[in-house]
Amino acid sequence: MIRIDDLLRAYHHGFFPMSDPEDGKVYWCQPYKRAIVRLDSYSPSRDVCRLKRKKEFRVTFNEEFERVIKGCAAPRKNDDATWISSEIIEAYIQLNRLGLAHSVESWYEGELVGGLYGIALGGAFFGESMFFRRAYASQIAFDSLVSHLIHKGYMLLDAQIMNPHLEKLGAVEISHEEYMELLAEAMKEKIVFL
Repeated sequence: MIRIDDLLRAYHHGFFPMSDPEDGKVYWCQPYKRAIVRLDSYSPSRDVCRLKRKKEFRVTFNEEFERVIKGCAAPRKNDDATWISSEIIEAYIQLNRLGLAHSVESWYEGELVGGLYGIALGGAFFGESMFFRRAYASQIAFDSLVSHLIHKGYMLLDAQIMNPHLEKLGAVEISHEEYMELLAEAMKEKIVFL
């Protein structure tokens, strides 16, 4: 079982948990390169801007945290394995009840079709995972998250490990040393997410 105190301490020191799909054990990760989204230079894609103008999706915060994290843990199209174990799900549900973990949901015609979740501490938001069941649903949720973080004065959006989807969303890779400097500055802030 993951202790909440250990989990929060890990984030303060640049670690995050992942479970191994093979053995189910939770490991603490601290990559040499870190993916972040620079809030001061974020720019949504033309498709996201078009969909926002059309208002096809409705976006909410913290309405369906448990459904979002379980959506993120569900097997992907080309991959049966997941790093989000039941132990991780339970820990983040506890953090959500404590007001530290948050979800952003995308709705289409009354259906939950995508979203993301993460942890807000100080002036940092640690994005954990996202999912979609309709094209662009997770990108719309992500865009709403970024707008919210900018509005509230957050300094750091940690995307953890780079992948093609994050790159498309504007994430960049930085060194561990630069990440830890940004993290230290962000943790000095006292921002309430909602």
